[in-house]
Amino acid sequence: MGKFKFIDTPIKDLYIIEPTVFGDHRGYFMETYNYDEFKEAGLDMVFVQDNQSKSKKGVLRGLHFQTKFPQGKLVRVIKGEVYDVAVDLREGSETYGKCYGVFLSEENKRQFYVPEGFAHGFLVTSEEAEFVYKCTNLYHPEFEGGILWNDPEIGVEWPLDGIEEVLLSDKDKNAKTLKESNVKF
Repeated sequence: MGKFKFIDTPIKDLYIIEPTVFGDHRGYFMETYNYDEFKEAGLDMVFVQDNQSKSKKGVLRGLHFQTKFPQGKLVRVIKGEVYDVAVDLREGSETYGKCYGVFLSEENKRQFYVPEGFAHGFLVTSEEAEFVYKCTNLYHPEFEGGILWNDPEIGVEWPLDGIEEVLLSDKDKNAKTLKESNVKF
């Protein structure tokens, strides 16, 4: 039996990943990544950078991408909860411009694999959240871009109940819509 359950989403190549958690009265143990098992599931990528962020309730980061050196991301939450979203930007994809979102939390221990060619973002729904992710390419700020988090054409259904204010960076406040940016991978 494998240590991971790979769950398909309505968007090809976008996966929810549930690790096997071994727990008892002392705590728990789980693998969060195993190259052989991911490869067997068709996810044959190499990660070159790990990142971690901490954010308070209402912080929305995204929807981000890199135009050159696109990044695939394996994301998870180690404290709190976020609503994590991916938007398909792959040219010729039958789901281009479509989004999919999933709750990730320290309780459910789910991971989300967002492949290259997608925009990615998340909203913190708990009092605070610590978010960690592995990337398939290094960060190149000169090639970063973003799509407006509330672009009506994409229609992300952000869970805003209980969120008094959506907290955005200046970069995210000034992002363009998908139609304006016309980005495709």
